[in-house]
Amino acid sequence: MVLRRVRVGGASQPWLSLGGCGQCAGSVSLLKVALLLISLPWGARGSASANLSVALGHTMPPPRGHYLSIGDGSVMEFEFPEESEGIIVISSQYPVQGNRTEPGPVLRAFSLDTEVLTIQNVSAMTWGRGGGFVVNIRSRLPGLAPLYLQLVDPQKTPPKLIEEQRDFRIKVSPAEDPPATLSTGLVHFSENPILYLLLLLIFVNKCSFGCTVELEVLRGLLQSPQPMLLGLLGQFLVMPLYAFLMAKVFMLPKALALGLIITCSSPGGGGSYLFSLLLGGDVTLAISMTFISTVAATGFLPLSSAIYSHLLSIHETLHVPISKILGTLLFIAIPIAAGVLIKSKLPKCSQLLLQVIKPFSFVLLLGGLFLAYHMGVFILAGVRLPIVLVGLTVPPVGLLVGYGLAACLKLPVAQRRTVSIEVGVQNSLLALAMLQLSLRRLQADYASQAPFIVALSGTSEMLAFVVGHFIYSSLCPVH
Repeated sequence: MVLRRVRVGGASQPWLSLGGCGQCAGSVSLLKVALLLISLPWGARGSASANLSVALGHTMPPPRGHYLSIGDGSVMEFEFPEESEGIIVISSQYPVQGNRTEPGPVLRAFSLDTEVLTIQNVSAMTWGRGGGFVVNIRSRLPGLAPLYLQLVDPQKTPPKLIEEQRDFRIKVSPAEDPPATLSTGLVHFSENPILYLLLLLIFVNKCSFGCTVELEVLRGLLQSPQPMLLGLLGQFLVMPLYAFLMAKVFMLPKALALGLIITCSSPGGGGSYLFSLLLGGDVTLAISMTFISTVAATGFLPLSSAIYSHLLSIHETLHVPISKILGTLLFIAIPIAAGVLIKSKLPKCSQLLLQVIKPFSFVLLLGGLFLAYHMGVFILAGVRLPIVLVGLTVPPVGLLVGYGLAACLKLPVAQRRTVSIEVGVQNSLLALAMLQLSLRRLQADYASQAPFIVALSGTSEMLAFVVGHFIYSSLCPVH
């Protein structure tokens, strides 16, 4: 027996494990250590002591053909810390031939939740009338992983199933978050100096958008709110359902699936009315839809999260960042209202703001894209192809859904474009905040791959649309 350190949540902690098992087959001392090892704290918190007669090998064959056991058989659930390696010693009381010229039975071990636990390998040991197996495992995310064990006689043709066992479970417990790591991830959005410059530009830009608001159009939307209702339908019903279906099709892990669904359940982002301006949409409608959907998110976002968490069998308590939603509303309402006031009281200043709105908007798009990639690169380091493929489809699917819904009501082309953009552009930062507030660090960072990929792909794809629209408008001007 050796003492080995393993990485747990970024910190190095000692855990007991066995070394050199291949050289110790048939050793009684190893048997004593192996069977007693299960009762140590790293393996089973609930098993305070092992049966001494089992440890010494003085056992009777179990009744009803139950040959496999762990420890004294009184404990069925064993605990490991997350992100660590360890072993489980499984004893077999299936009789072994006295001369041992023929291979003994073989153990097949499977984890029924590979997000929580994976089986690395299984090695056999023999002693006395029976034998045993050392199962090497690696724990991953916190959770409960049932084990599926099969004891097979390979001498039969076909191999004979002697026993199968599904009662053992491995509980992977969360490790403590190291305080130092909390200052190197997503928390650092507020510490980046580029962000403060962008916030100032965003405020000025929103004032410019306020100068584009037509009060008559706004009053008309209050009387005929169909476009805004279509936006809510697409954002909070169709897009979360699409995310859930894609998570099933691509068999995404639960945490990643939850991150994708929450992202697709988020309200329209601030870039939606920016793209509406650049792509010939109705800017007044875009601003109104973003504001209304952000207000509606206080109810629809927790409802959608609760429904799909239940469908995914995720039992985390999800915290909706109400303070961030309120901050978003204020950051929309205050500069937009200031722009409306400037338009009515200071028309010359309003004209100046309208002249800089498009170049400002384009600079903000590039700056936001750079900042999102810079801050999310540590999360996206281990990203896998399925979530990238799904993330790339989310914005165009949202655009098609929004445009299709608007076309069904035969809305004007400008309003169709706006509804399309509103459904296709999500507030990924809101989804990111919700995931970081609700999940443990490792799970939160893993789930946060979804909003980052959707944000990066959405901004990139919309920029491509803007460039394409500019080129088309230049080559084929509308007279």
